[in-house]
Amino acid sequence: MPGTMERGSEPGSTVFLSYARADQDTARKLAHALGEAGLVVWWDTLIEGGAAFAKSIEAALDRCDAVIVLWSARSIGSDWVLDEAARGRDLHKLVPVSLDGVLPPLGFRQYQSVDISGWRARSDALEIQSILRGVAAAVGRVEIAPSSTPPRSNAGSAALTRRAMLIGGAGGLVALGAYSWRRGLFDARIPPSGNSIAVLPFKNLSGDPAQEYFSDGLSEELRATLARNLKLQVMAQASSAKFRARAEDAVTIASQLTVAYLLDGSVRRSGDVVRVTADLVDGKTGFSRWTQTFDRSMRDIFAVQSEIAGTVATALVARMAPDASPDIGSADALAAAGGTRSIEAFDAYLRGRALYDLSADETSERSALAQFDAAIAADPNFAPAHAARARSLTAIANQFGRTEALQQLYAAAVESAQRAIAIAPDLADAYSTLGFTLFQGRLDARAAREPFERSRVLGAGEATVLARYSQFCARTGRDAAAVESMQRALVLDKLNPLIHRATGAVEFAARRYAASIPPVRAGLALNPRMSRAHAAIGDALLMLGRYGEALAEYAVEPGRVFGLTGIAIAEHKRGNRKAARAAFDALIASDGDHVLYQQAQVLAQWGELDAAVARLLRARQVVDSGLIYARNDPLLDPVRSRPAITELLRGIGFG
Repeated sequence: MPGTMERGSEPGSTVFLSYARADQDTARKLAHALGEAGLVVWWDTLIEGGAAFAKSIEAALDRCDAVIVLWSARSIGSDWVLDEAARGRDLHKLVPVSLDGVLPPLGFRQYQSVDISGWRARSDALEIQSILRGVAAAVGRVEIAPSSTPPRSNAGSAALTRRAMLIGGAGGLVALGAYSWRRGLFDARIPPSGNSIAVLPFKNLSGDPAQEYFSDGLSEELRATLARNLKLQVMAQASSAKFRARAEDAVTIASQLTVAYLLDGSVRRSGDVVRVTADLVDGKTGFSRWTQTFDRSMRDIFAVQSEIAGTVATALVARMAPDASPDIGSADALAAAGGTRSIEAFDAYLRGRALYDLSADETSERSALAQFDAAIAADPNFAPAHAARARSLTAIANQFGRTEALQQLYAAAVESAQRAIAIAPDLADAYSTLGFTLFQGRLDARAAREPFERSRVLGAGEATVLARYSQFCARTGRDAAAVESMQRALVLDKLNPLIHRATGAVEFAARRYAASIPPVRAGLALNPRMSRAHAAIGDALLMLGRYGEALAEYAVEPGRVFGLTGIAIAEHKRGNRKAARAAFDALIASDGDHVLYQQAQVLAQWGELDAAVARLLRARQVVDSGLIYARNDPLLDPVRSRPAITELLRGIGFG
């Protein structure tokens, strides 16, 4: 455990370790000790490796909480160290450390250094506590006290070079370890339980890449079937999909997913014949516990799905409670509960879901909707297809809908979700989708609460359902319920960047601003191109008064609306009214009435309160979905007490 927290202190702060290559051994020991003390350490073994990484290094320096500079007779002559120290000094987050008692160079002697020349590489030494106090001071926090049980640290690994730490893509899983956090009320690092399993994407052996949707869809259906058994803990699709290439061995994959078992497999489809191979692997040993191959007609694919799920559930449940039932129904029972026996409907549904998950552009979104419509035409009682149609309509409304067409799209989405529930009264995803659409599409928090509550009960094993419920609770002021559900979602989908971003949103809604940053950074480590993540970090930094750092985040936000909104506010806070106005004008010019809520945020922060209220009232008229954030959005605090806003919030259902 990191040190105990007093008042506002937060272990897990991110620190950049600057040192000369000649001091590498000491730096490695210090990085390890600081990691054990609860800090997240950026360090590398290529500190003098050339200018190729200069741009990434600068970004890392800007984003870290503190810059620890190791001064020595060797480092005071290093251009890299001098540049990094200057950046830390300019950002007011420099923590100087002396390795051998040497005086720092001119320009840095006004800062008192922590002398570790007598340090014996112990993580509980007084020198480490002095550095922790320096970090706390650099980020405006109080002292972090020591603890007797420090956590395992990734900071000392020689493999974590500057390239691995700062560049996304294939190194994302390594980066997540570097970004692991224990701030606020969340902790995703939970040991695996004996009933936990991850279903890896089944390999497509058909020789036709176009058949990938079918093998992916079958593995996802198996995952969903297993997740209905509340005796099992089933890792969600997004996290499991990280290991599609199987570059790591089974033990490593199980360890990174924190599960006891893996279900691996392959699908070979040729015409009307399909061969499915399933393999249940022990995550501790890597040995297969059960394997079987099924050669069947496509018409029997549902029976194969049920047989695999039933066998796996029986094997896992038997290890926990030999007398318990695995609770996996037959293909007929699953169809009666809202599934389908129509191969045409199932095939169209899987194609639609692949397009929906792609989320490439309006064409792919509307193509997904067409496939869901085709699935429903083939089987009108296919409940998951109705629920998927509702989500697809909502996505189209949110991203591409014209103001005048929004209500028609949202009404159709609500109708589809309600139809799914009528067909399958125990389908958690249908209730979750209905709650989401009522909340966002109709701005009706009262009506949304009942389906959301039902989804939580029915979907206790589904990460996406839990995350949606958590976000709803956060926006309606139920922090304890939000935290509990999001923690569960993190356990079930620990490598899903969207879940990490949502975790940050829960923290931000509770106004734990500093605590909201690390989970969003964890999400960015998994997907550096994720939208709204940099803006979320920028918003937190803005509320912490760190305007320059906030601007740096807004500048790299891929979502134009959120970047411009943040820039308009942050520049105004810094007194740069011209730049603020330019960003605000660009926001209006590009999106107009689609971003009334964001316009209100800017105007409220500028002190133009009457104009901000007018924008919010207009946003209510056009059903601007941004209003779901209005209850506890700190950017609207200047107008929150206005009678018109009190009435607006009451009308949405925010008590």
